[in-house]
Amino acid sequence: MPDMTSPDFDDHPERVLLDRLEEYYDAVPRHGARVEDHGPLTLFVREGQGWPFYARPARGRSGRPLHPTDVQRVRARQRELGLPESFEWVAETTPSLRVAAEESGLVVHEHPLMVLDPGAPAADVDGVSGNMPVRIVGADDPILPGALAVPHLAFAEPGTQVGLAGPPQLTEAIDACVADGSVERAIVRVRAGLTVVAAAVEHGSVLSAGQHQPLARVSEIVGVGTLPAARRRGLARAVTAALVADARSRGAATVFLSAGDDDVARVYARLGFRRVGTALIAEPAE
Repeated sequence: MPDMTSPDFDDHPERVLLDRLEEYYDAVPRHGARVEDHGPLTLFVREGQGWPFYARPARGRSGRPLHPTDVQRVRARQRELGLPESFEWVAETTPSLRVAAEESGLVVHEHPLMVLDPGAPAADVDGVSGNMPVRIVGADDPILPGALAVPHLAFAEPGTQVGLAGPPQLTEAIDACVADGSVERAIVRVRAGLTVVAAAVEHGSVLSAGQHQPLARVSEIVGVGTLPAARRRGLARAVTAALVADARSRGAATVFLSAGDDDVARVYARLGFRRVGTALIAEPAE
């Protein structure tokens, strides 16, 4: 990975790529959020119910480095609105935000930022999945609630080792997704083409699922997770391959994702993703 903090980085091809991702990061939340301008930072405020958004560097920001007071002002506004005090950004494009966030009392988490090599061959989804059915999930597909619920269980037990959550916990998670309106909101987004869902299904039950969000020939793969009790079978890799194939079929020239950690990044590397930077998330200590 190049040194993106060096003076020569402005002329590096990776700068063009990261600028494209910055445009995407700024544009996607605007489909479902009110935007508040806080000088060098932008706060996205969810319109209606759903997963809350975050603050991030203002698009096109230039000038002085960010200070802890910049972060503190936005955190105060987030508390006022009852929102999580959360910030997301790319380390290489806004390096000063990390220091500002940490000095304001937040904890910063690192995630490998990876982009699909345009020359990567299309993966054989059936071969990757061991012939377990992996499919794109339509708005009216009865497995959609399961495809939305599985990642919640996966992220509650992070890592790649086999975990405890299985079918009984999945049933509870599906009921929760229906009750909180997640399924209804997903149906709207799927029908609008803003979200594409893929799932690996066995005996009518979802074992792994994820999404991609296409916009202007760029798409981010998000929320890929496997039911913890069903891990170590290559299912997340198969779901990712299906999402990549669908994104490419829709004309996406840039497909990217943030891996949970280096172990997960190695899984994505086998599908043709390469690391181009580091995605950072700052939040209060637990």
